[in-house]
Amino acid sequence: MPKAKTNKSAAKRFKKTASGKLARRKALKGHLLTSKTRKRKRALRRKGMVDEADLKRMKRLLPG
Repeated sequence: MPKAKTNKSAAKRFKKTASGKLARRKALKGHLLTSKTRKRKRALRRKGMVDEADLKRMKRLLPG
C-alpha cells in the first residue's frame, strides 16, 4: 500500500490546530490596501478557520 502524500500547496496555506481544525489566512490582503480602512486591515491579520463544509476535503490534502 503506497503512503498518502501531503499536498504541498495546501500544507503551505493551512495549519492544523490542536483540536484538529484548520487555520487559514484571510483573503483580500494581497494588494490595493490603501483603499481599505485600518480597522478592516487589522481584522484581516487574524487567522480564519476553514469552514466545516470544506473541512473533510481539506483534511484529505493534509494526511500527516
